[in-house]
Amino acid sequence: MMDFNPFKKRISELNKLSPKKGRVLVSEPFMQDEHFKRSVVLLTEYGEEGIVGFILNQPLKIKLNEILDEFPDFDAPVFLGGPVQAQNLFYLHNRNDIIDDGIEIMEGLYWNGDFEKVKKAIENKDISSNEIKFFLGYSGWDFDQLKDELDVNSWFIQNINAKQVLSLKTKKLWKEVLSNADEEVSLMAKFPENPSLN
Repeated sequence: MMDFNPFKKRISELNKLSPKKGRVLVSEPFMQDEHFKRSVVLLTEYGEEGIVGFILNQPLKIKLNEILDEFPDFDAPVFLGGPVQAQNLFYLHNRNDIIDDGIEIMEGLYWNGDFEKVKKAIENKDISSNEIKFFLGYSGWDFDQLKDELDVNSWFIQNINAKQVLSLKTKKLWKEVLSNADEEVSLMAKFPENPSLN
């Protein structure tokens, strides 16, 4: 939870957007939670019955064919989507033309779909690593839980586009998303991870 704010405003006051499917939660600069430190979490489901999201910027040191038997070689990292069901594989992609039954998250971005079609597309080299992104696990909240986290200033809410979501160059994603926000928020992208170093 962030106590220091040079603008004398709480993050909850700086948030101009409400959470919804297709937006991202961006962790406040000094969050220390091991799963969500400097994270950008895409919301793929948002409602009173529950909230689901995927951390976009935590690549794991593992490849798909290391976790799936008899899976074709595919040069793409697997990301930690979150701490829930961390043994299960999920994916986001922009190829609804060849992967049936995906759930549309925003224009040009889909969640899951026919996995056999994914496998076939990879085997046939019909899909590239910048068109699909794989995750182990997901991030989940109940409605009141996320509301409480927003009330105690844990998250900024920002917009994102499909290209940013699918980018594999995620090292600077946290800074990039915050830098595109309003001036008061964008300045926080320059904060050090440890405020005592400032």
